[in-house]
Amino acid sequence: MKKVVPKEVPLPQNPSHQLPLTSQSTSHGGLAQRIHRVLFGLFLAQFALVWVNLWLPVPGLGSARWPDGLLLVLATATTLASLARQLPGQNVMLASMLIAIIGGAVPSVGAIVAIPVGPSVYGGRLGPQLFCPLRWAAAMLWLVALLTSRGVAGLILGRWRARRDYGIRVIGLSVMLAGVFELGLEPFATEVKRYWLWHPAQARLEWYGTPWISFLGSAAAAMLILVAVTPALINKKPVEQTPQCHPLMVWVLMNLLFATGAAARRLWQAAVLALLASLVVAAFATRARGRARQMG
Repeated sequence: MKKVVPKEVPLPQNPSHQLPLTSQSTSHGGLAQRIHRVLFGLFLAQFALVWVNLWLPVPGLGSARWPDGLLLVLATATTLASLARQLPGQNVMLASMLIAIIGGAVPSVGAIVAIPVGPSVYGGRLGPQLFCPLRWAAAMLWLVALLTSRGVAGLILGRWRARRDYGIRVIGLSVMLAGVFELGLEPFATEVKRYWLWHPAQARLEWYGTPWISFLGSAAAAMLILVAVTPALINKKPVEQTPQCHPLMVWVLMNLLFATGAAARRLWQAAVLALLASLVVAAFATRARGRARQMG
């Protein structure tokens, strides 16, 4: 008997299962990109207004607090919109809620219990409380600081993405960048804008009134938060995406704002530190992005 081997018959592909999905994803990506561009444009316009107002008070603004609050809202919105272009919406929501709740509660709880550096007082210029003891502005500051720092860290370390310790490197560099962000923020918040004031229990090392141990506490909190949210921030798409420079621009612009405010009040050490940090980080990130494009 002759053995009959059945021939392989290719199954016809049904384009109806692919075309709608492709068009839907393309439409979603285009909409997300347009929203991001609008929000980033509004952020740039508001940044210019606040920056100019630091040097030459704009008529009608005076000591109004809404321009700073709007800038922070737009910085948060454009950061989340940029992240939503790379990750599913539920991941972005989960990560942002964890950062806002945990990060926003850390300084407020510290202000209440006064451990270990003494109490800090939040002024009305920081905005109202969402619920005791969380202030919306503190939550947004943590969102912007951590997410942009992580984006910049990923941009700088992109060439080591294939290494097994890449995630640990990103978390470590993100904590360092968030610490630099806070070094510029504290003089701007305490001396320039009076968002909050520190009242250390006793004489100790300080950075424009902020106890140095507070930076260590913030670094520890940032590391714990990043470890908690990293699973939600991992891009599980098999297609490799072009490194985004948006987190770098927001991070640098915010630090330039801190440097400008410090210079306007003649806080030269804070101004020089924030300016140098912006230049150095921008140089490293731009160089890393250029290498990634050449390799791609």
